[in-house]
Amino acid sequence: MATHKSAIKRHAQSLKRKAANKGNTTRLRSQIKKLRDSVGSKDLAEAGRLLPETLAMIDRSIQKGIVHENTAARYKSRLTLLVNKLAAAK
Repeated sequence: MATHKSAIKRHAQSLKRKAANKGNTTRLRSQIKKLRDSVGSKDLAEAGRLLPETLAMIDRSIQKGIVHENTAARYKSRLTLLVNKLAAAK
């Protein structure tokens, strides 16, 4: 365990950041799952509503350092393709 004052402070900061990062990651993953579920249930209206929200959340996650820029681009591309494929099928 940390015994120096500065080490104790750094440990507290790391726990605080860990909690914030976990919350942000969970929120992002839940949003992506919601979008995929709406596409899976072929609910075009819901998917169309969730897509812009999800893409915005992915962009914010890049800024917060939750996901890498390339990973985010891959998520955005695949999710957009899913929704477009659903729209084309109807």
